[in-house]
Amino acid sequence: MPLWKPDPTFYASPRDAVSAPPERLAYVAAFDPAAERPDALLVLDTDPDSASYGTVVGRTDLPHTGDELHHMGWNACSSALCPYAPHPHVERRYLVAPGLRSSRIYFLDVKDDPRSPTVAKVLEPEELAKRAGYSRPHTVHCGPEGLYVASLGGADGWPGGAGGDDGPGGIALLDHDSFEVLGRWEVDRGPQHLAYDAWWHIAHDVLVTSEWGTPSMIEDGVVGELLLGRKYGHALHFWDMRKRRHVQRVDLGDRHQMALELRPAHDPTRQYGFVNVVVDVEDLSSSIWLWHREGGGKDGPWTATKVVTIPAEPAPADALPPVIRPFGAVPPLVTDIDLSVDDRRLYVSCWGTGVLKRYDVTDPFHPVEDGSVRIGGIVNRTPHPAAPDVPLSGGPQMVEVSRDGRRVYVTNSLYRAWDDQFYPDGVGAWMARLDSSDDGFGFDRRFFPHGDDFGGLRVHQTRLQGGDASSDSYCYP
Repeated sequence: MPLWKPDPTFYASPRDAVSAPPERLAYVAAFDPAAERPDALLVLDTDPDSASYGTVVGRTDLPHTGDELHHMGWNACSSALCPYAPHPHVERRYLVAPGLRSSRIYFLDVKDDPRSPTVAKVLEPEELAKRAGYSRPHTVHCGPEGLYVASLGGADGWPGGAGGDDGPGGIALLDHDSFEVLGRWEVDRGPQHLAYDAWWHIAHDVLVTSEWGTPSMIEDGVVGELLLGRKYGHALHFWDMRKRRHVQRVDLGDRHQMALELRPAHDPTRQYGFVNVVVDVEDLSSSIWLWHREGGGKDGPWTATKVVTIPAEPAPADALPPVIRPFGAVPPLVTDIDLSVDDRRLYVSCWGTGVLKRYDVTDPFHPVEDGSVRIGGIVNRTPHPAAPDVPLSGGPQMVEVSRDGRRVYVTNSLYRAWDDQFYPDGVGAWMARLDSSDDGFGFDRRFFPHGDDFGGLRVHQTRLQGGDASSDSYCYP
C-alpha cells in the first residue's frame, strides 16, 4: 500500500510558509498585444547565486494566438491540507493560465522540467460556457475541493459567443485532477452581477468577491461614459462558502469605481482583508479599504472601512494622454495590492503615477506607510537604478511577494486596452525585483529584465516556484 505524503510546498500554517526555502524560479505570463504570435509562459531565474540570475531561462509558447494571458494560479496549494476537504495526494504541479480575451484556459506542467513547462491541456471557451455558463476567465485560486476560476462574463461574453447580455460574471469550479469543468459555483447569487476577484476566509466558510465590469465594459479600455456614470463595480459580496449562497452586499459608494484585488488575512483565525479601489471619480484618488465584521465579533454583519487614500498628482495637460488630459492630474490608478504572508506589510501599486508603496498593516485599521519607490509612470517615466538612462513606460502593476516577505516582484503591463489608453506612445515591457526588510525597501539592481529580454511580449503576472503571498491560503493558525 503506497504511503501518501503531501507536496512539500503545501504549508499547514503561514508560519510554516514563511520559513520555507526561497523560490529559485519565477513564472511570468506574457502576451503579444498584436495577437499575431502566441502568448507565452516565461521562466526567470531568481537564484542570486546563479550565473543566469535575473534573466529569462525558459519559454513555453502556447498553441493559439489572441489569448492575453492574465492571472494564473496553481492547480493545488496549501488549502489541500484543510481538514474538511483534504486532497493531500495532489501536487502543486500545474500552472493554470486563463486567456482573458479568448476565454481559453491552459494547464502547464512544470514538474518534470521546471524551466521548460509543457502544455498538458487546453480548456476551450465552448466548454467553459456550456458547463459553467461563464466566459472571460480572469483569476484562478486553488481551493480545497477544486479550482475556483473567477470569470467576468456570462456564456455569451467570449469572442465566439452569441453576443447580447454578457453577464453576470461569476465563479466556475474545475476538478483538481482532470481539470474538467464541474459547473457554476454559485447556487444562489443574490444581487451579484459584476465580477472580478474571489478569495476566502477558508476556516470560517466565507468567500468574498469583488467587481470590475462585464466584457463589453472592459474590452476596449476605460469607457468614460461608464466611469463618470458610476457604472463600474463598487461593491463587495460575501458568501456562505459551503452552501455557495450569497449572504451580504457591501457597497463602497458609487464614486469609488472598480473594486478589484482581494487580499484576506493569511492567518485563518482573522476575518479581515484589503481591497483596492482604482479611482474616485470625484477627485481621481485611489483608496484601500478594509473589510471586517462589525463590532469586531466573529459572526456579525460585514462592513468596509476606507483606511488609505492616495491622491492624484497635478500635471500639465500636454503631458497627459487624451483619456485623462481634461483633468490636469495623474490618478494613482491603484491596480494591484499584495499582503505579505505574515500579514505585516501591504504593497500597493500605483500604475498611473509609477509608485510602489509599502504599508505596515500590523494594525489593519491604521496602515502606516513605511516605504515608497518610483519607476515608470505616465508623466515621470522614472528609470530603474540599474539603467538610469532608460526612461520607462508603464508602472508597477502586478505585485508578487515571496513567502518569507523579503522579495517583491513587479511587472508593468495591466491589460492591452488600458496600456494603450494610458501609455499611447507604448508601454514597453519590464520586470523588477525589490528587497524588503525592516531596514529598508528598494530595488535589486541585478534584477531588471526589460525590452528585448521578453522577445517582444508584454509581461503581466508572476507566480513563484513553490508558492507566494497571493496564491496560498492556510487552514491552521
